[in-house]
Amino acid sequence: MNKAVYNNHLSLTPIIHDWVKQLLANPESLQQAVERFQSPLNIHCLTPFQENIIAYSNVFNELHVKHKVFFARKANKCIAFPQAAAQQGQGADTASYRELKQCLDSGIHPDNLVLTGAVKNENLLSLAVDHQVTIVLDNYDEWNLLKKICTEKQKKVTVNIRLGGFQFEGKTLATRFGFSLDEAVTFIQHLQNNKDLVEFTGLHFHLNGYSVEQRVAAIEQSVQLIDCLQALNIPTFSLDIGGGILMNYLENASEWEEFNKELKRAILGERPEITYQNDPLGIIKIENQLYGEPTVYPYYNTLNKEQLLKAILTSKSAVFQQPIYKLLNDRNIELRMEPGRSLLDQCGVTVAKVAFRRKDTNGNWLFGLEMNRTQLRSSSADFLLDPIHVPKEIKEENEATYGYLVGAYCLEQEFILKRKIAFKQFPQVGDLIVIPNTAGYMMHFFESEAHMFELANNVIYDNGNFVMDNTSD
Repeated sequence: MNKAVYNNHLSLTPIIHDWVKQLLANPESLQQAVERFQSPLNIHCLTPFQENIIAYSNVFNELHVKHKVFFARKANKCIAFPQAAAQQGQGADTASYRELKQCLDSGIHPDNLVLTGAVKNENLLSLAVDHQVTIVLDNYDEWNLLKKICTEKQKKVTVNIRLGGFQFEGKTLATRFGFSLDEAVTFIQHLQNNKDLVEFTGLHFHLNGYSVEQRVAAIEQSVQLIDCLQALNIPTFSLDIGGGILMNYLENASEWEEFNKELKRAILGERPEITYQNDPLGIIKIENQLYGEPTVYPYYNTLNKEQLLKAILTSKSAVFQQPIYKLLNDRNIELRMEPGRSLLDQCGVTVAKVAFRRKDTNGNWLFGLEMNRTQLRSSSADFLLDPIHVPKEIKEENEATYGYLVGAYCLEQEFILKRKIAFKQFPQVGDLIVIPNTAGYMMHFFESEAHMFELANNVIYDNGNFVMDNTSD
């Protein structure tokens, strides 16, 4: 492939933080780190994490909103992140026994923790009760188990109630979680009859998707419930709006638009494929008609992170005819949120060593990495960022080529990225591939040890030094 062809490739250029630029500027140190900790290696940095917390806090402070940000730990298992959140006066949202216990064992105060797990068994609830960690109740069976535990232990614990089934544009927002608004009133009244066991302090919801308007609707309906409870002399101190705060991965909107346009053209056979075997990434083709959109994260977003939060808080409630932030301030409600992905924006990269080069039966170059696809996987159909090739040796000759990154599992579908990648220099065995901005959900959410492969090591990068994160596996 000549240089002109490479320059016309459909790039998806990632935003790169300064710490990653520093990392890439010292390829020998990066190679040494991979040799020391093995491939693949997840490298994290706390600086952007701290910057992201500050950015959210600045919005809350500007609007004088009482608040607390809980890092959703399921997005990344490294204990360094909840510790850093606690050090900044924020907290961590935990969803399992090990997540909660590791946070407690690391010295995070129970006031800075919340338990929201979808399934809460007796061991998990007992741990929360023993350490007085706030529990978000989702259903009656959880409550019955918690009541049993509190009665046996003769201990009292704080609870929040998860809500679901909000109304938006004349329809119910579908969910498998939480109590409906009407159910919640009855249930909270029931809890008031068990004040020797639990103390109700707040409401909680988590919406699927990223709509500002849906979040505004959910907040104003939650405030209506808060007012209803207040009329019954039941105070509410906090409202947790969950996560789903969009972030932006890409430098260029036009690249994102071009990729989506050209993917559809490729599926229709109007241009050469840009994904392996013309994978449609979730688009459905029926009789040469395309239906739906790619089932991927929206990797480019103009409205994201703290700007999106501000858009929610400054939106005018159609019910109360006031901005959302004023509804909260007038009632002295602490607004809580549980971002995972967006707090981890720019906080990590995944590095893997090139193990082999070969062509498949159709003549496509495959570049095998010392990693497997579960070590770079979320619910998205593909991770749509350009990887960064770090050669062991820079060659003057232009050997640019297209190819696909494949992994170590013995499966035909074992692709690290499904998208065809352009390399300025033909990859050599021992070269490194750096995949940027992977800390949020990509590293750990679906990682597995099939073939008895070791899980990737997790290290913290600080001014040129690499230190193992002390999370137990």
